Amino acid sequence: MSTQPLTQAISVARDVLANVTPEQMQNATPCASWDVAGLINHMVGGQHFFRAGMDGVEFDGEMPDFAAGDYKASFDEAAAACVDCFSADGAMEKTVVMPFGEFPGAGFMGMAMTDTFQHAWDLAKATGQDTNLAPELAAGILAQSKQSIQDAFRGPEGAPFGAEAHCADDACAADRLAAFLGREV
Repeated sequence: MSTQPLTQAISVARDVLANVTPEQMQNATPCASWDVAGLINHMVGGQHFFRAGMDGVEFDGEMPDFAAGDYKASFDEAAAACVDCFSADGAMEKTVVMPFGEFPGAGFMGMAMTDTFQHAWDLAKATGQDTNLAPELAAGILAQSKQSIQDAFRGPEGAPFGAEAHCADDACAADRLAAFLGREV
């Protein structure tokens, strides 16, 4: 399996990050517990989290304040390391053991892709950027998400996803994905 979808999601996120201004760091985001700075920290930290999972290393979550520095360079560095770990021989077939379950490497890469892409949408929404991100990729992630995200993963604070939100049928695929993942579009 190719890392191309993950690489594309990372490219989308990088493009959105490139358009964030210092004045927007305190903007609210669709993720209730984060402002833009917190979301950027999560996006960079997420790349470290997925790499640690693939490397079989426990991720303690302790990270610097990436948003206070060159967060684009930090994201680029972490994303490159993340892609490298998924590109290693046998990575897609290995079993990744996480506190919330065991996953084949390919499935864990799907989580990384979805997380990266969805948070790029969150950041675009929070900073007034176009949310019609990578239509084909968004449609593919939406189709995968509809097959893999069970109601047990939805709930209030602490659950990975909120209840599916309403979205117009003619909305762009990225907006429909966001609504499916519980974001108000």
